[in-house]
Amino acid sequence: MLPVAILAGGLAKRLRPITETIPKALVEVAGRPFIEWQLDYLHSQGVAHIVLCLGYLGEQVENLIGDGQRFGLKVDYSYDGERLLGTGGAIKKALPLLGDAFFVFYGDSYLPIGFIDVEKCFLAHDQPTLMTVLKNGDRWDRSNVLFSEGKLIEYNKHAPSENMAYIDYGLGVLSADVLLDYPEDQAFDLAELYHRLSLDGRLAGYEVFERFYEIGSLEGLKETEEYLQRH
Repeated sequence: MLPVAILAGGLAKRLRPITETIPKALVEVAGRPFIEWQLDYLHSQGVAHIVLCLGYLGEQVENLIGDGQRFGLKVDYSYDGERLLGTGGAIKKALPLLGDAFFVFYGDSYLPIGFIDVEKCFLAHDQPTLMTVLKNGDRWDRSNVLFSEGKLIEYNKHAPSENMAYIDYGLGVLSADVLLDYPEDQAFDLAELYHRLSLDGRLAGYEVFERFYEIGSLEGLKETEEYLQRH
């Protein structure tokens, strides 16, 4: 199974005041820090190696999780440094720990999805990247993917068009070489990379049919807690 990079370095401003003294990964959800739910879930999916990309108050996460052994995982850490690098810059900095290809997973997401099936789909395509997509119809956020007949035609987070009915589900697979041209320690958004790759026909799509859960907002936190309590 490919390693998983978890992007958990953001400031989590929408969860203030909860995140004034702790990072979002340590927000309590259904009685446990959220990162523990994620790690247990990833282990159940067959994942063995995690790289946590940390920034804001990230040392607290490392102090809690350690080497990951109690979750049955190998956990490594990559820190942004003095300034936040954004989702793309954080992945670029973590490349020495990740190998040639890897999953990218957000630190505020809980995704009911089969990682093995996503990896098989990635390996079956010629494209160097893959994005999981959900037919959204602007239900949970603004739809930003044009996906038709199993093909991802365009992803555009910042300027989505009216004919986009799908949304980035929150799990991707990247080949390291698509990041090699970016300078070290430069802040950039992974969405920019995905957009460019989609226009170049280098971004495969994998359709998901069950909604995602996230703790990026107070409403999302409540919904995720209810979901985890049920399951």
